Amino acid sequence: MSELVALGNAGSAIRKANDEGRAALVAYLPAGYPTIAGGVDAIKALVDGGADVIEIGLPYSDPVMDGVTIQRAAEIALAQGLRTRDVLSTVEQVASYSAVPVLVMTYWNPVERYGVDRFAADLAAAGGAGLITPDLIPDEGPEWIAAADKNELDKVFLVSPSSTDKRIAMTTANCRGFVYATAVMGVTGARDQASDLAAPLVARTKATTEIPVGVGLGVSNGDQAAGVAAYADAVIVGSAFVKALDAGGAAGVRELTASLAEGVRREPRAAANR
Repeated sequence: MSELVALGNAGSAIRKANDEGRAALVAYLPAGYPTIAGGVDAIKALVDGGADVIEIGLPYSDPVMDGVTIQRAAEIALAQGLRTRDVLSTVEQVASYSAVPVLVMTYWNPVERYGVDRFAADLAAAGGAGLITPDLIPDEGPEWIAAADKNELDKVFLVSPSSTDKRIAMTTANCRGFVYATAVMGVTGARDQASDLAAPLVARTKATTEIPVGVGLGVSNGDQAAGVAAYADAVIVGSAFVKALDAGGAAGVRELTASLAEGVRREPRAAANR
């Protein structure tokens, strides 16, 4: 796979940020929260605040990797009747709002139920850039890999501190867009300080690939974003945005996004970080 193809949609946006001497900000919110329309407005606020890549969560009834904040938001969205077609509609509305790449983050079961080929085609038709699959590993995902490749969608798989070097190499070889490095063991959620496992994991991952490596799980403020931006190609933030939405609506989301966008720009990145 050539680097240009491997960069895909989100990777190109991340590399553009890196070429400006900074890390990219990848921002997550679930679809359908607090309502379907309100969720669209909140996600657009991520764009307005300066996010480089958008992740839209597809709420699921058994979110084993999500912390309490995102779980609660997903439960509310599902209780209000959110369906996969509503998530795709959210993608379409956000993708048409700006040129910022929009990915969906989802557990595998909803995609399988919807139909893998159908989901890939409908996501591409909605203007989606790709899919992040936290519970799908490449060696168990040939059907998704084929459907994504057919529709030129990013395939973002995860690596963790417990991943062996062999597993990391296999995972990155199957990624398109970027590699998602989970910086802490356990469920998602904002934390008081970033994990000290993150930098070594990024270094191990970068040794296997030329495509960007993003770090997620735990970042909640500009200072933390600046710290992660010193060694990662992208800083991924999720739970903190849900909390900002709860506290201040779309305006609160926009304000936090701007603060995090300032954080990833705070320290110039050396060329060696590429």
